[in-house]
Amino acid sequence: MKPHSRTTTRNILALGLVAGLALVTGCTKSESDDSAPAQTSSSGDAGKQVAESGGGKTCAIGDYGADKLDLKNAVVGFSQSEKEANPFRIAETASIKAEASKRGIKLLTANAQSQFSKQISDVQDLIAKGAKLLVIAPLNSDGWEPVLRSAQAKKIPIITIDRQINAAPCKDYVSFIGSDFVAQGRRAADQLIEATGGKGEIAILLGAAGNNVTTERTKGFEDRVKAKAPELKIVFKQTGEFTREKGQSVTEQLIQSKPGIKAIYAENDEMGLGAVNALKGAGKKPGAVKIVTIDGTRNAVQGIADGWISAVIESNPRFGPLAFATLDSFTQGKPVGEDIVIQDSQYTGANAKADLNKAY
Repeated sequence: MKPHSRTTTRNILALGLVAGLALVTGCTKSESDDSAPAQTSSSGDAGKQVAESGGGKTCAIGDYGADKLDLKNAVVGFSQSEKEANPFRIAETASIKAEASKRGIKLLTANAQSQFSKQISDVQDLIAKGAKLLVIAPLNSDGWEPVLRSAQAKKIPIITIDRQINAAPCKDYVSFIGSDFVAQGRRAADQLIEATGGKGEIAILLGAAGNNVTTERTKGFEDRVKAKAPELKIVFKQTGEFTREKGQSVTEQLIQSKPGIKAIYAENDEMGLGAVNALKGAGKKPGAVKIVTIDGTRNAVQGIADGWISAVIESNPRFGPLAFATLDSFTQGKPVGEDIVIQDSQYTGANAKADLNKAY
């Protein structure tokens, strides 16, 4: 099974219009626009996800082979992938629970504690407990066949959030909701190029292996650096597994092996904050090694204000309203986008202090 590919032109949609997600026509966004994203207001709607629907590919309940149902009376299962020590996962789960509560929906939850075999058994257990719809934050992209077979046998619609699974949309699952991770990598590269002047030795703290987020954030970054800043040399790449502790230990090794390193691209905030701890431990001054990260956690944005981090590309974890609005439309028989892409903001020295309240 091949992963669903995205198109580069999308129709921008407000969250409140998600019921007509696949049918609304708006202004288009070209691939080059990812270097200058629209900044959302830091007022009352801070944190609200704005979605983009791409390519016109949609899925309706008849195409998927499921039956219409009333979402309010349905049991929804949510499978979280990682230990909730990561602020992204804390905010993601909180958003799902809050929206289910707001809508009066019975929600069953499970946390795989960063163990893929447990996540598979977790989802099987949610199905056994009567979940009629599933929202899954996958740990890995591959290996979902047992769950997909079980869900298909009971005609259970699946929406994946944040990470994709390597399966067929509108056959194995309904929709993927998440960020454009290649674009995030490109935007991170743009910020690092600006911070370094486009010259010097740089390092990448890779995310965990086995999922599309790591692969796509790396591709976007490396392609952009190669195209725009050939004098930036990537001399070190090692996984920090998306954790602060591993990000710190890997950066400690980096400082020893590459003392002239000029900048670090961390594929999430937690690894970037680990890198900051390592630099502090080595007696480095704020800004001596430029750091660009991806997520948008409060601690990372504060790191910009404190001079340790140059920029943070947002990856918005507040999936609850959009996920349930998509399920609501789908269960009523309305077509929804197969690939629902979140429009993310970013934080730099120009807006970090003013927009700290948007971070999570």
